[in-house]
Amino acid sequence: MSPPTQDPKRLRRRRIEAGLNKKELAMAAGIHPSYVTWLERGDRGASPRVLKRLSKALQCEIADLMPPEPNEDEEAGAV
Repeated sequence: MSPPTQDPKRLRRRRIEAGLNKKELAMAAGIHPSYVTWLERGDRGASPRVLKRLSKALQCEIADLMPPEPNEDEEAGAV
């Protein structure tokens, strides 16, 4: 099992905002519906190719599906 590369919560939120169910997203991205479930649960990581397909189907950037960057201020200990 590969670690998730995408942010499962962001992927799910984008899918819902797009008004798609898992099967519709899978069809639009050319992947199996079960794979969408695994991605949204964080059980599997999406390859760059799959991320590109998902972002196209969801009409967003690949970065919109990735985990957020840590805030530099929080890393330095400043709030």
